[in-house]
Amino acid sequence: MTITAKSPLMTSEQALEIIESVIANSKADAVMVSLNASESALSRFSENQMTQNLSKNRFNLSITSYFGTSSATVANTEIDPEAIQDTLRRSETLARLAPSDPEWVPLLEPQKYEPHVAAFDLETANSSPLDRGQKVQQVCAQCLQAKVEGSGTLSSSASLQALGSSTGLRAYQEETEADFSVTARLQNGSSWTSRSAYSLANLPLEELTQQVIERCVASVNPQEVRPGVYPVVLEAAAFSELLYWIIANLDARSADEGRSFMSLLDQAGKPVGNHLGEPLFSPLVQVKREPSHPLLQSGNFLADGLPNSSLDIITDGRPQTLSYSRYWAAKQSKEPTGSLFPIVMQGSTQSIQDLIAQTERGIFVSRAWYVRYVNPRTLEVTGMTRDGTFWIENGQLAYPIKNLRFNQELPLMLRDLESVSTVQRFGSAVVPGVKIQNFRFSSITDSI
Repeated sequence: MTITAKSPLMTSEQALEIIESVIANSKADAVMVSLNASESALSRFSENQMTQNLSKNRFNLSITSYFGTSSATVANTEIDPEAIQDTLRRSETLARLAPSDPEWVPLLEPQKYEPHVAAFDLETANSSPLDRGQKVQQVCAQCLQAKVEGSGTLSSSASLQALGSSTGLRAYQEETEADFSVTARLQNGSSWTSRSAYSLANLPLEELTQQVIERCVASVNPQEVRPGVYPVVLEAAAFSELLYWIIANLDARSADEGRSFMSLLDQAGKPVGNHLGEPLFSPLVQVKREPSHPLLQSGNFLADGLPNSSLDIITDGRPQTLSYSRYWAAKQSKEPTGSLFPIVMQGSTQSIQDLIAQTERGIFVSRAWYVRYVNPRTLEVTGMTRDGTFWIENGQLAYPIKNLRFNQELPLMLRDLESVSTVQRFGSAVVPGVKIQNFRFSSITDSI
């Protein structure tokens, strides 16, 4: 990470000074202040040429005032002291009028955070439109030379978050992120991929673009395959979309109230516990909240102020924890966990090509698109393959096939997981590609 330029964001001293001022001027019984500021940039390209290059500066100050068990939150996007003062007074006025909150919990006390800090790459934070434009130009030139139509986005952001409360809680962190997404089209074929990193320099733009070009050319004139249950190899980007649904549904309250695949029900259908510790998935499934992972390097606290510490989520295929809010944790005499993200699923040294080579007959999926609930109770979802779906024959991608709609219970998908590849980062998740023994496709779609 470079140290040759100045961060475009306000300093920790400036952010915490605003928070201290709000707390000092509060007339409420208690007050919580959250400050977020960011500078983001987006370069968009289509048909092998730049189409958009924009930047955004954002500031948000959220003040929650408490009187007894009543509270109100007012947000402000202006840094002007008078505007901040007005926001504070409005939150107090509304809090006095608000009804008592049946799920009220006391404000969070000062927390002990792990020593790791979020990655902040100054080169990414200070990247100019010209810098990004040159990178996009190289991607477009690759696509043009290969005679495919390339489109996508390259974005970067620098952000800070600061928290403070009248109970003494103080926290501050800043981080950078970069994201790349590229789609290539040729006649009736297409391919897509994406990747995330904490710096623009860590995005392998040329490598990803070449991969997409080759699959795009190979995807022209797809054939039909009858819907059914098949072995599948899911590219890491596709698997990331599906694993997100599993982790997001590891919610303690939903499980305890009988609304989750983690709910344990009696013969009458009433909730009597959960499935923690049971072997629900393949022993290969190892998932942790691991903010210090080299590909993530996330901050040490969550948006609500709880510690963003390492946490075992699934070990040897057995769920180890559920996500407990502070209210539900107090009700169930548990420790609050906050969000389970960012997540890291353990991979292997195998490549995605190795997983394909291990498959006699099956389907290769590059992208899981437009995923939606079918049955939240069983976590059955529906979605479509897109941008490069192939038939696997004798360990090779034999030919492209038309896209398919899938209807799949995701817990069963993890149960039938057979092998994993190396890991990659997508947003707040680091995941491998996977081979699944049984995956249910319900119909053919017209999407490309």
